[in-house]
Amino acid sequence: MLIQGIHHVCIKCDQSEMEKVKNFYHGVLQLPLIRTWGEGEAAGMMFDTGAGFIEVFSNAERPLPQGAIRHFALQTADVDKCVEAVRNAGYPVTMEPNDIIIQSTPPVPARIAFVNGPVGEEIEFFCEGGQ
Repeated sequence: MLIQGIHHVCIKCDQSEMEKVKNFYHGVLQLPLIRTWGEGEAAGMMFDTGAGFIEVFSNAERPLPQGAIRHFALQTADVDKCVEAVRNAGYPVTMEPNDIIIQSTPPVPARIAFVNGPVGEEIEFFCEGGQ
């Protein structure tokens, strides 16, 4: 197999938003900050999700076109706890935790929720099999 998984998801923000992004991913969601680089408009940082990375650059141009990527999903064993942490930090919850059945063959039960991150990125919390 050529592809072994997702290495990282990239988020672009501007320099003034870097601390807010760091607080959300490191403080609220408790992801380890594994590396930083540069400063000012050339700054970046990377968080470890346990199954890939979230990479952040501070050189975003405005407005950011959304493009084809609609959201990214973070695997978790506790969707409700993730949503609670995000809500307590003052970020919007756009879809409350919900049990679903993905109508695949075979069907897959899951628990999901959606939130918005610090620079408008749409994040899905995903627990395959449900909680």
